[in-house]
Amino acid sequence: MVAGICAGAVVAAVLASGTGGAGAGAPDGYRMRTDARFAPVGALVPSAAVTYDSKLVPAAAWIQVSQRTTVSGATTVRLRVDGMVPGHAYGVHVHQKPCGADPAAAGGHFQHRPSTDPAAANPDNEVWLDFTADEHGAAEASAGHAWGFRQGEASSVVIHDMPGSHTRGACFTVPFGWAP
Repeated sequence: MVAGICAGAVVAAVLASGTGGAGAGAPDGYRMRTDARFAPVGALVPSAAVTYDSKLVPAAAWIQVSQRTTVSGATTVRLRVDGMVPGHAYGVHVHQKPCGADPAAAGGHFQHRPSTDPAAANPDNEVWLDFTADEHGAAEASAGHAWGFRQGEASSVVIHDMPGSHTRGACFTVPFGWAP
């Protein structure tokens, strides 16, 4: 089932069996894949993928995010990109809210166990998809956890300038789901 098409660039495929959609009782869990081309804030043709710094994440660079959550709650998130800056190391995390014109709109990192303790910002408690683009600007990353997302608390993937950086270069709104 195709969940949506935005300006011909974003296609989200909800692949859950059963009644389908964001954890709606599918017997085998939740599966989703979505992709888009990055566009600057205020672009004539809007996109679910927004670049805040086109030198870091060029307009028209491509991103794909997929998720697989089993009925037990184990979740794997995969990321693929193309058209990025060759050789650049990026930090990438799942964030709480959808993207907006303001880079801060995506909120903070999704955390399995929410905490204000800086030590809780780690790859065991969050979904980290850091990558270094190859000589062609392409890369892949994945993260797997024994836990899944809580309903409505994971809504985007933010690309940071580099691993450990707080500078937000781009954001992609993603229809993350959960398994009941």
